[in-house]
Amino acid sequence: MLDGLARDGVLFENAFTPQPVCGPCRAVFQTGLYPTRTGVYRNNRALPLDARTTARAFTAHGYETAYVGKWHLASEGALESTPAMDYHTVAIPLERRGGYEGFWRAADVLEFTSHGYDGYVFDEHMQRVDFTGYRADCITDFGLEFLDGYNGEKPFFLTISHIEPHHQNDRNHYEGPDGSKERFRDFQLPDDLAALGGDAREEYPDYLGQCRSLDDNLGRLVKKLKEKGLYDNTLIAFVSDHGSHFRTRNQDAHKNGYDDYKRSCHTACLRVPLVLHGPGFLGGKRVKRLVSTVSLPKTLLTAAGMDAGWMDGEDLQRVAKGDMDGQPEVVFAQISESRVGRCVRTPDFLYAAYAPGKHGGEHMDSDEYADDFLYDLQNDPAELNNVVADPAYRDTLLKMRAELLRQLNKAGERPARIVTP
Repeated sequence: MLDGLARDGVLFENAFTPQPVCGPCRAVFQTGLYPTRTGVYRNNRALPLDARTTARAFTAHGYETAYVGKWHLASEGALESTPAMDYHTVAIPLERRGGYEGFWRAADVLEFTSHGYDGYVFDEHMQRVDFTGYRADCITDFGLEFLDGYNGEKPFFLTISHIEPHHQNDRNHYEGPDGSKERFRDFQLPDDLAALGGDAREEYPDYLGQCRSLDDNLGRLVKKLKEKGLYDNTLIAFVSDHGSHFRTRNQDAHKNGYDDYKRSCHTACLRVPLVLHGPGFLGGKRVKRLVSTVSLPKTLLTAAGMDAGWMDGEDLQRVAKGDMDGQPEVVFAQISESRVGRCVRTPDFLYAAYAPGKHGGEHMDSDEYADDFLYDLQNDPAELNNVVADPAYRDTLLKMRAELLRQLNKAGERPARIVTP
């Protein structure tokens, strides 16, 4: 189904998340701001009650709003302990729903209230709603429930926030639909995963099974939109919060007992799917330019005729039209939890820096960073050869350092310097 949307809509081939951790990226999708602007720079940080959000903007513009799936923006506390304000497995009150005032079928941390099969969420009245079956199917069912009850009196803004494809934390495993290991046994790993090991050879079939389930369920949603006569006038955005390096990177984190499979600046973590289909995004375009998904909220509000100048990022409709002459092609990302990290990517290079001695779960940012890695993407697309200390790349290193500092400033971070470790 996703291939069909891409053929008729706009596929952004090089889209990257600005923060590859669940809570922070969800805060980005709700506010259009980098995580350090809202303070939601890691998990167990609640979205501020007064946050200016997409849902509030749509409500003010006369839209009906609805949310389904994983929220991860209500609990507040330390990173690796029970939060002081804990909504992980209980209902989220209205004031902590980021402005979603209507249909609600969500859990703060969906992987705590469910597994690959079976679980529960809560409705808009804070009542528990149990489900039986494969999780992605059931979460989609809730989205279909909203569409079935939609009366057309107002335009609608619906977010369906699946957890798949995602590691099931308490079982240390990707839980695809039954039969995934057999169905996808003839998989081919990407070059970086094939070279570096990790747990991809064991986990990849279930990962692919999860991806296929999402595709099938996207088809169910499109079918429902067509049945309701809504398809032609609905802008559909398909996106993910992060990828996975399948425990091939961040070895220091693993040595310290920190289970990490996504908190890194490597492409396996940051590159995500992004397809837009609907009014303003038709024609089967394939956009090669690098884009950040921090731009998605601004794009959605702009497409609805609203002013989104207060948000970070750019209007992706302009990008799709090729109206970006003279603007640098660069994306920026913030890393938390495993470390305080920052990175920039251009078409040719990927550069990352980290804050020495600062725990990524305790510190949001830093005034000093040190070189972490530099990859020559044209000659080393699998990111296997770190050339950050190679004298032949000294000029490139200095340019990428300068670009990172520019991006820190653009994102509203405090002034910093970068040193050689």
